[in-house]
Amino acid sequence: MKQFEVPAFYRSGILGQIKAKRKAADPRKKDFSPTEIVLGSFTFVLARHFGFCYGVENAIERSYKAIAENPGKRIFLLSQMIHNPAVNEDLQANGIQFLQDTHGAQLIAFESLTPNDVVLIPAFGTTLEIEQQLKEIGIDVQTYNTTCPFVEKVWNRSEKLGQTAHTIVIHGKHDHEETRATFSHAAASGHALVIKDKQEANFLAQVITKHKTSAEFHAFFKDKYTPGFDPDIHLNKIGVVNQTTMLASETQEITDFLRETYMALYGIDAIKAHMADTRDTLCYATNDNQSATLGLLEQEADLAIVVGGYNSSNTSHLVELLEQKFTTYYIKDAAEIQHENIQHFDYHHKQMKLTEAFLPAKKQLRIVLTSGASCPDSILEAVMEQLLASRYDAAEISSLLLNYQA
Repeated sequence: MKQFEVPAFYRSGILGQIKAKRKAADPRKKDFSPTEIVLGSFTFVLARHFGFCYGVENAIERSYKAIAENPGKRIFLLSQMIHNPAVNEDLQANGIQFLQDTHGAQLIAFESLTPNDVVLIPAFGTTLEIEQQLKEIGIDVQTYNTTCPFVEKVWNRSEKLGQTAHTIVIHGKHDHEETRATFSHAAASGHALVIKDKQEANFLAQVITKHKTSAEFHAFFKDKYTPGFDPDIHLNKIGVVNQTTMLASETQEITDFLRETYMALYGIDAIKAHMADTRDTLCYATNDNQSATLGLLEQEADLAIVVGGYNSSNTSHLVELLEQKFTTYYIKDAAEIQHENIQHFDYHHKQMKLTEAFLPAKKQLRIVLTSGASCPDSILEAVMEQLLASRYDAAEISSLLLNYQA
């Protein structure tokens, strides 16, 4: 797989060693058991896969390339490059300005752009409508288009399905940048619908089986389907794809459930006429991170810490998995840990919480650690150091890290 040129300050010496050793021992990624790091009285249980994925590294490399290649020019990002505050803040510190927020609200008017400006398309991609707006201004939208290749794979599959009269059912959050982009691309060749979870899939199944009316469909899925969508016509043939940062296992559950709905209606022999096989569109990196997190659930630990941006969909799903077994803290960086207190994000209620004395009063502590696909390894290492600082001074921490052998 391609090696990307990512700034050194995003890397971690100790975590880099561990990743290299695991890759050499398991190049085909068959072993999802975690790695244990013993540092003094702490045992850190690290997920087999964590941190930057292929699409994120590609986006970061091209972003810094744009900065280096365009001195003196105005450089813009459509919105956040990825959902990690440290990365986005560093890009802004290097002069990049954001044109929109993560919900698509305009921060800088497109009318203020000129053909001489540089605009980067983020890893999530963008809609065809926005691409067209930029082209009409004279902006080059391809040179620094950092759309993740696995997102583009979903778009390409959606286009082919649309050409064969399949409606694209997108498992995602309808206001997420990637889902908005996928919806736009799918709508260009046919009809599309966004569903968020299994509950919405169940409602959709009732529409398919005529237990819910068209009026109920339009009210329930308001603003989540293409114009002119007629459930009586456009739910005859479907293909399910996903926002690549959603739980792949949930996408598969939804797909299987809808397939069973069609088989009950039309019979097993007719299923291919009503539902496409789209398993090949699931993102390998999301699958690997989630499989590695399931590997963590086979362990015993005192607590779990997940590191990543609070608006990161894939990171929140790692939290969702781990909290099934562990007391789990979701933090964006090491600054959220102050001695034995921790500021952490409650993603269920979308608010910050303070937990005091969060570390158990035990001689030996065992802590599960992982991070989202947009979190630099350097931030995860800083979290480890901050945890060590609750028991060791700076010199002792430095000695523990320097003497560690992966």
